[in-house]
Amino acid sequence: MKLMRVLACLATLAIGIQGSAAQTVATVGGAMPNSKLNSIESLSVSRSGGSTLLKVSLQQAMESLPSNFSIANPARIVFDFPATANGLGYSSKDINEGGLRSFNLVQAGERSRLVLNLDRATRFETRQEGKVIFISLLDEGGVGVVAVAPTAATQHFSSMQQNVSHTVRDIQFRRSKDGAGVVVVDLSSSDTGIDVRQKGTSLQVTFKKTNLPDALRRRLDVVDFSTPITTVNSKAAGEDVFLEIVPQGLWEHTAFQSDNQFIVEVRPVKDDPNKLFQGSRMGYQGEAISLNFQNIPLRELLHVFADITNFNIVISDSVNGNVSLRLNDVPWDQALDIVLQQKNLAMRKNGNVVWIAPADELAAKEKSLLESKQQIAELEPLRTERFVLNYHQADEIQLMLLGGDPAAKDKPDGSFLSNRGKVAVDKRTNTLFITDVPAALDRVRDLILALDRPARQVLIEARIVEAEDSFSSSIGMRLGTQDLRGGTVGHRLAGSDTRFSLGNTYAQNMYNTGQAAIFDELGVIKDGTNINMPASSVGGSNPGVFSFSLFDKAKTMFLNLELSALEFDGRGKVISSPRVVTADKVAAMIKHGTQIPYPVSTPSGATAIAYRDAVLMLETTPVITPDDKVRMKLKVTKDSPNSKIATGWGIAIDKKEVTTEVLVENGGTLVVGGIYTQDISSKTSRVPVLGDIPYLGFLFKQNTKEDKRTELLVFITPKIVNDQLRMQ
Repeated sequence: MKLMRVLACLATLAIGIQGSAAQTVATVGGAMPNSKLNSIESLSVSRSGGSTLLKVSLQQAMESLPSNFSIANPARIVFDFPATANGLGYSSKDINEGGLRSFNLVQAGERSRLVLNLDRATRFETRQEGKVIFISLLDEGGVGVVAVAPTAATQHFSSMQQNVSHTVRDIQFRRSKDGAGVVVVDLSSSDTGIDVRQKGTSLQVTFKKTNLPDALRRRLDVVDFSTPITTVNSKAAGEDVFLEIVPQGLWEHTAFQSDNQFIVEVRPVKDDPNKLFQGSRMGYQGEAISLNFQNIPLRELLHVFADITNFNIVISDSVNGNVSLRLNDVPWDQALDIVLQQKNLAMRKNGNVVWIAPADELAAKEKSLLESKQQIAELEPLRTERFVLNYHQADEIQLMLLGGDPAAKDKPDGSFLSNRGKVAVDKRTNTLFITDVPAALDRVRDLILALDRPARQVLIEARIVEAEDSFSSSIGMRLGTQDLRGGTVGHRLAGSDTRFSLGNTYAQNMYNTGQAAIFDELGVIKDGTNINMPASSVGGSNPGVFSFSLFDKAKTMFLNLELSALEFDGRGKVISSPRVVTADKVAAMIKHGTQIPYPVSTPSGATAIAYRDAVLMLETTPVITPDDKVRMKLKVTKDSPNSKIATGWGIAIDKKEVTTEVLVENGGTLVVGGIYTQDISSKTSRVPVLGDIPYLGFLFKQNTKEDKRTELLVFITPKIVNDQLRMQ
């Protein structure tokens, strides 16, 4: 049906020009100059060797072969017989012989067009013997003139070595930074024969004499990567491996090989309705065609291009003349460009309609159109409209409309108003009053609709986590002797044969044995202690103690020993979470804490009081990107007073601060900073010589070990606020 519509269109175009071009067409292709029309008497098809032979018998011999051109998709060859009628009695016939499916012979005025419908693009050659025109369609391997290039040229990479088998090791897909889909095939050898061609809307890659492991025979669905590629299918086909890449939309591809890797990259292209072809590829992109015309009317040749391209072509009345050309395997857009340049013509494209006219005529029409629009703007009546702004200040919009200077009489080039436009501002109601032509008012209305929108807001939450883990151990002893012979003692253990005493502490045991008359008589205890190395207190906890006293029967000579030990294990966590809401690109700050006073000297010599902040603070400036991410400049501070370090000038401050700039997903959480510290210490105090005695040395030494670890992490979470979001 599509073919019949094309043929009908060709016939109609030919009929439309028969009156004015009858004499001119009679000379095309070397037709007979007499006024009597030639006639095609018969047309037969036969097979001869490796070709399909068409025999066209005419009533009279032609002076030269008919002009011809070919089309790649659908594959067909067209011959024009000038000053010739269709004498067959029918206009189409099915053949199905070789690569020839059918032919159509259509007469339009004094010209007959023979269209050969083929299964595929093929080679052909023509010759004339008297009244007979022979057209040979050569099969593959034949010799002849190339009629048309294939729909998409096949790219050949490394030549395949005979009787050598290769293997596909891996097939990977990834997305490039510019949104292109990249298919990477890892091969066992760089000598693998590879063919790449475009078939319809997909790319087909064939790896010659190559094995495909079962694990790689699969279909990759890569729609979620947002590239032009939707699927990648790999399968084995006999001795070859077949890889099909299915893109969508407008795209272009590049295929190359690097050592053992074969890479196909499919890039997206943008649609431009003013281009004959879409994409960013340089050069001509039309399907290759072959044209052979001698002294054909220019208008008729342009109609041929309309038949080939399926574009609607409008030709100016001033386009005339004849043209002769012979082109083989040339992109049709290049052929059209050659014809236009030769005849000093230009074209303008709007959608699928192409207007062709002399370049001077097009330029004059465009200039006239612009001048008429300008005159209309100068004579058009003015209108006044009122614009009430909700979110922007009216004077800021006024400054933008006037290009930067509201007091300027002559508006700069950047003004959105015409030369007759005026703008006034009512600050009380935040209203703009604009007087201008309707076209300028439409531009202003679109601008205000785009600008007068509420600023988006961001909820920013910082979470500061401080974790502490500490461990301490301390072991010590106290050792002493006491001789009470001839001295005054306190409470004795009279009437007892016990030679030792156990107690909780050194002081309690001395009281129980009578060495101290008063429980807390420190002087007596101190005098009775020869070695004083008790365990240290840690974190407000006192060590555990065990005391032992050994004495004679008369309770006059004593040996006192006290062992003390302490282990301390502590864990702590402090979480601070400041939150603040601010508008897009507006700085915000929130802080909480104390101010510490300290003295300062004044210029007069007196002393005054100043204050330093020890606060938890979040300071940020968020910027919402077009893809709904949040870029932030951050300053997070957590200061606290340190009472352990105090001077006459005040208390020291422990500072924890991070300043950075980050990009975070909406609702995502990012660790913007962290500090980890670990303090390990080990202390030993001993009595010289005695502390080094094996096994008994612990009685004469004190050991203290400490391990303290602290970690600070700062998390940040931005959320773009909408109507449903509230601060939790």
